[in-house]
Amino acid sequence: MKILLVSNYLNSPNHNQNVWQDLAEHLKSASFEVMTTSSQTNKVVRLLDMLFTIWTQRENYQIAQVDVFSGQAFLWAECCGKLLHTIGKPFVLTLHGGNLPEFSQKHPRRVRKLLGMAGAVTAPSNYLLERMAIYRSDIRLIPNPIEVSNYPFRLRTNPSPAMVWLRAFHQIYNPSMAPKVLANILDECPSASLTMIGPDKGDHSLQTTKEVARHLGATQMIKFPGAVSKNEVPVVLNQGDIFINTTNFDNTPTSVMEALACGLCVVSTNVGGIPYLINHEEDGLLVPPEDPAAMAVVVRRILTEPGLAEKLSRNGRKKAEQFDWSFILPKWESLFRKIAND
Repeated sequence: MKILLVSNYLNSPNHNQNVWQDLAEHLKSASFEVMTTSSQTNKVVRLLDMLFTIWTQRENYQIAQVDVFSGQAFLWAECCGKLLHTIGKPFVLTLHGGNLPEFSQKHPRRVRKLLGMAGAVTAPSNYLLERMAIYRSDIRLIPNPIEVSNYPFRLRTNPSPAMVWLRAFHQIYNPSMAPKVLANILDECPSASLTMIGPDKGDHSLQTTKEVARHLGATQMIKFPGAVSKNEVPVVLNQGDIFINTTNFDNTPTSVMEALACGLCVVSTNVGGIPYLINHEEDGLLVPPEDPAAMAVVVRRILTEPGLAEKLSRNGRKKAEQFDWSFILPKWESLFRKIAND
């Protein structure tokens, strides 16, 4: 089967490899003929490239899949969906981003119209499925997968106060909260450390985070190695024992699933789709957003409460195994073949 995948296929040190890039690679391994668009950096040029590819290559694909994000990026999906609908090409929409429900409340007619044109709509989390059901009732759940075998598991029975943060430096992920968490535990755990991994998205979040660390006197305890390749993620994660996720908006972040797969003890804000992914007190611990003191409290619990770290670590790995590509890829294959043949 020949398929066109429409999303952000940027490939640079400033961008982490995303699940839609992984999907392209796995579909190719499953004998799909895959085209992708777009790798253009400029946003306007990227949209034009998407539309140009949809039109000029229309005889070279049977079905398209379009990723849907909130904000300005919604326009890309909207334009691509309208063009695909006009030329009679079946397509699947995939919803992304913890902020999409809020965006949809502001633009219900646009969202409902776009979703109604698609042969099928998928969501990677029950959070998005439930929140977006008012715009289309038959949204299908296909979780974001990972290759679990790529993430060596180490059971944390006696964790060190070595924390890891893995995300892009952007304000929606609230990176400046992480050094505040560290500062809150340094008095009791002077050996505590924090490694903050990820590309700089250019909104000054990285600079702000470093300034917060300096102000709190925590600079010497924090490393900023920058972005890492997909192959390096398991290595850098396993340098720590506690994973902290400080985001203000989220859906089902791959970084959290990667941390679960490695056996880190996950502590996250309870925003968006996170409570649908993490079972509080079972495979992770959840705290309110913008509350570094609360996050520091549960980090101390992991370090001091007998058996807690081991339980979170063991259960986290079990949770991650449910999201392995071996379970998820067949769902995509089945859906694409069904929609293409309808």
